[in-house]
Amino acid sequence: MTDLVTPTDADREDAAAVRDQGVAHMKWWGWGVPGVAFHFEDKPAFAPFVLKAVGLDLHASSPLEQPDFAALDVPASIADAPLREAMGAAVGADRVADDDLDRVVHTYGKSIRDLIKVRAGRLPRVPDLVVYPADEAAVQAVVDAVVAHDAVLIPFGGGSNIAGSLEPMPGESRPVVSVDLGLLDRVLDVDEGSGLARVQAGVLGPSLEAQLNARGWTIGHFPDSFTHSSLGGWIATRSSGMQSDKYGDIADIARGMRVARPGGLLDLRATPSASTGPSVREMILGSEGRLGVITEAVVQVHRVPAKRSIHAYFFPNWRAGTKAMRQIAASDVHPAITRVSDGRETGFSLSTSKESKGFGAFAQKALFAFLQRRGWNLDEMCLSFIGYEGEPAHVAKQRRAVERIVKRNGGISVGTGPGVLYDQKKFDTPYLRDFLLDRGTAGDVSETSVPWTGLDRMHDGVIAAAEAAYESLGRKGWIMSHLSHSYHSGACLYFTFAFVMGDDPEAEYDVVKQAIQQAFIDLGGVPSHHHGIGVEHAPWLPDVLSEPGIDVLEGLFAATDPGRNLNPAKITAN
Repeated sequence: MTDLVTPTDADREDAAAVRDQGVAHMKWWGWGVPGVAFHFEDKPAFAPFVLKAVGLDLHASSPLEQPDFAALDVPASIADAPLREAMGAAVGADRVADDDLDRVVHTYGKSIRDLIKVRAGRLPRVPDLVVYPADEAAVQAVVDAVVAHDAVLIPFGGGSNIAGSLEPMPGESRPVVSVDLGLLDRVLDVDEGSGLARVQAGVLGPSLEAQLNARGWTIGHFPDSFTHSSLGGWIATRSSGMQSDKYGDIADIARGMRVARPGGLLDLRATPSASTGPSVREMILGSEGRLGVITEAVVQVHRVPAKRSIHAYFFPNWRAGTKAMRQIAASDVHPAITRVSDGRETGFSLSTSKESKGFGAFAQKALFAFLQRRGWNLDEMCLSFIGYEGEPAHVAKQRRAVERIVKRNGGISVGTGPGVLYDQKKFDTPYLRDFLLDRGTAGDVSETSVPWTGLDRMHDGVIAAAEAAYESLGRKGWIMSHLSHSYHSGACLYFTFAFVMGDDPEAEYDVVKQAIQQAFIDLGGVPSHHHGIGVEHAPWLPDVLSEPGIDVLEGLFAATDPGRNLNPAKITAN
């Protein structure tokens, strides 16, 4: 749980520099809004924690200066006059951009690898044009024109992807067009009798939720990237959200879709269920632009709950916490959130808290002393957040049932205070990654899913693999984890890792990242639970799909995009 500084007037002026065509973009060198950043001065436990975890003395280190855009060597656009004219005809000449800032903003996503590259000025290939279609017809015209001119098209939503799904391939010799969907940002209709909303794909999370809330509805989908990611991006990467336990992943939420493809619009009717052969809907989910540009979706929505309550719990250790989560998943309770952090992440979370004073400080010390008298090792203690939504009576019934399970597994309730703070700060964590990167430290995430019977083995095995990788580099590193989504048969484990980088940051990062990813595969998991494949996770895809499965995907891509014009070399190399 982080705490951020807010932008100054000067920062707001800087923000205007990354706003084009009425579409707001994140800063080109990092996450989020210019001027908003993590700070630690009011968190007395944070600096000692970082020193112990990765050996970085925050009091002795100075952050790097903000990167200077003028120092970048941006390759010139290779878009020729006919392509420029075709794009202008499709979207309007004033919605075709080729300035360096716009092109750099659309080059990468926001993975640590992306940020290392762009901050170092490594721009082997950037989009040659950025276009801003204002409606579905314009998107369709762009798709057809790109294919007719044998160019490459890459869809762009909020730019938050961390799997390499957005970057042009370095060796691409054809012109590259980034299609920014930011102007397609409206909720078009709500079928209140069916709980279905028709929504344009470029809408970002906060705008979508605000438009739905104004009508009394919610989509219930809140990924970490919520503030800067789009509905189309969620669909294209098979996103999950913090409340997927109740509302489902985006694969459950998105019922119908419209996709601009070469020669025509793919229109998938929204129905509760259908027996219509192999699912084209499933093909679009997670397709990362390789099957076309998602322009619109019909999504399941729910009435804004009358009551929402997030309670915090402590468990004596990881095994007790995961056992409780498994029992909750097997019950009929169905809370909106079931999350438990391991002891490492719990220690981190406590370190990001502001200093408690007065009765709050006394109560915390008294609680920890009480737990120690009960035989708890506070370094192994695990913090859990469980969220309840619905009518007040339903929420109360859910909470009673959950707390019986919590108590049965040795856990205790610590009330709603930490849950309120978690709810307020849940989208701020990416700013902490930039804070560390400014001080020469890599901080990143990887997630997987695994059946319940293999979950604890996965947890321990991934930590061991990361620690072995750190040892091979001669680096002091850190890795921590939480269970973020529960299913009937298993759960998602979400790992965060960090280390101080040396002279070759990307190569060192590769050693750690690859060790973690390989451990996922070796221990029966998948390379990604909700961040997509892109190029980052593609090497491990054959392990979970089998080579014949890769053949099926490549056959699909070859048949539907024979010219390899639609975001080629993502998911599979061909």
